[in-house]
Amino acid sequence: MKNVLPSKPTFGIFDHLDDDGRDIGLQCADRLKLAEACDHLGFYAYHLAEHHCTPHGRGVSPNLFLSSVAQRTRQLRVGPLVMLLTLYHPLRAFEEICMLDRLSGGRVELGIGRGSLSAELGYFGIGADAVPGRYSEASEIVIAALKGGKLSYRGRHFELNSVPLTLRPRQRPRPPTWVATNRPESAGWAAANGANLACVGHSSSVRKVTDAFRAKREETTDKGNPSPLLGLLRMIVIGRSDTHAYSIAAPAYETWLKSFKFLYDLNGMPTPPNLPLTLEAAIESELCIAGTAAFVRDALLGQLEVAGANYLLCQLAFGDLPLEASLYTAVTIHSEIMTRFD
Repeated sequence: MKNVLPSKPTFGIFDHLDDDGRDIGLQCADRLKLAEACDHLGFYAYHLAEHHCTPHGRGVSPNLFLSSVAQRTRQLRVGPLVMLLTLYHPLRAFEEICMLDRLSGGRVELGIGRGSLSAELGYFGIGADAVPGRYSEASEIVIAALKGGKLSYRGRHFELNSVPLTLRPRQRPRPPTWVATNRPESAGWAAANGANLACVGHSSSVRKVTDAFRAKREETTDKGNPSPLLGLLRMIVIGRSDTHAYSIAAPAYETWLKSFKFLYDLNGMPTPPNLPLTLEAAIESELCIAGTAAFVRDALLGQLEVAGANYLLCQLAFGDLPLEASLYTAVTIHSEIMTRFD
């Protein structure tokens, strides 16, 4: 398939809400300021990861934090990326989704997943062998519940008998759904089920995933989502010069990396072999982009094209990066990239 960059790519925000060394209340207050700014600047959505028992993710209840984001914004869409359905009773997950969609005025983007780190799920007493089955059943139930009516289901992990669904999401037929993956086979499932896609990795590797998505979508009679978003995640720092950008990105990445490795180190687990251990390695692997506005613009647009993506998930806040740096990057992305497609 040819490299085709959409005439107007979409820009959103992705966040781990990883520990920046300060009181969590202060950190969340800064994130709300960043969300407000991104709302005014015309970013599409604010996506928040869910992690547990680790400084890698302080947003342990994404829907709770995102309800605050929704109250501070008007257009910015909100959603977990992803909501770890393995840890929820699916009926409770469905009710939370409905509440957030109502509170936000119909702005939910629903990311669902099973969880990538077994240690996090293990703290909740869920063994690795139970994860696939629990997630499969929970996702089936949530998708079915979003259609409305009475809900019945009988599986190995969950049983529901004529449950009256008195809550409904505001969006019809349901909020847009998302899958985060780097695997072509999962991209095929997303395409077949009308979901959007979020990917991280080198753009040439991501291209295999987006190609699989498009190929499966061509086979699917019911296209589901008429305009799917194929997302590419990047940590982004824009500075007044390359040196300035590197000087603030490097310590922030080091702090983020320490949080990422926390549970691996605690449990004596090897970190992923492709995890960049320095900012330079992160830039080489395309996880991170740092530099001047012109450099970052050209790099991002080039990577979107190679990846076959049409949605840029901008991770503007990570580690102990100051709020001012995140805001500067957000404003510059708007003025130097987003406005060029108006």
